[in-house]
Amino acid sequence: MSSENFENLKKNEKIVKKSTFNGLIITTVIAIGISSFLGGTYIANLDSNQISQEELDEAIAKLELKILQNKLPSNQPMIELKISADNDPIIGSSNAPITIIEFSDFQCPFCAKFHTQTLPKIMNEYVKEGKVKLVFRDFPIQSIHSNALLASVAAECANEQEKFKEMHDRLFENQNEWNSKNTDNLIILFNQYSLEMGMEKEKFDSCLKNGKHIKEIQKDLEDGRTYGVTGTPSFFIGNDEIGFMELKGAHPFENFKNVIDTQLKKIK
Repeated sequence: MSSENFENLKKNEKIVKKSTFNGLIITTVIAIGISSFLGGTYIANLDSNQISQEELDEAIAKLELKILQNKLPSNQPMIELKISADNDPIIGSSNAPITIIEFSDFQCPFCAKFHTQTLPKIMNEYVKEGKVKLVFRDFPIQSIHSNALLASVAAECANEQEKFKEMHDRLFENQNEWNSKNTDNLIILFNQYSLEMGMEKEKFDSCLKNGKHIKEIQKDLEDGRTYGVTGTPSFFIGNDEIGFMELKGAHPFENFKNVIDTQLKKIK
């Protein structure tokens, strides 16, 4: 079996597991009314034909949050490794007491879901208040995302001109526009993005075509594997003093809020 088939097999296995999990949740919703989780809000809509997708998604999110809360330790961090932020791009104040170190892949749909749906809420509640900063570390999974590496290079090149956040947002928001293009067209499109952001054309184009930051991206990959990262997105939340808690996957905002608040309480 090729590595690509193996990765696809693992991906399909995860989809099946998620589907099974969702099925169990639907059964739970219908069987017990989830009153302890939703405070009775959905008791009137327990018929399986009347539950909307939005209601189901919220029920899943709250059940996942309850599971996470039961797993959180009271005193010790879940991860005792020292997680390095390296010299990677930062979103937010460098002096924020809590750091979210994310290992991410620009071509990963779950990463895009986090950055378009969950991160804005984290930005509003924590980053803009100076409580949290996000460190973005590259983890392009080339075996299934053939354009992820070049996208990482584009973001690093944009960071040279202090435009990382702008490129970061554009790549995730327009993922479907570039994820299937060949290399030549991809370079043209990323250069177009850079011009629209007001970057110096020659500097960005040279950085992108020469793969200037590939060694840095490779270091991110190696560090991620050292920390046990096997998929994207993966998050480590905390600081060197209190330790880091780990979240794997595109969790809803409530799960991040629970971990961030837990970590903030540990700061003296």
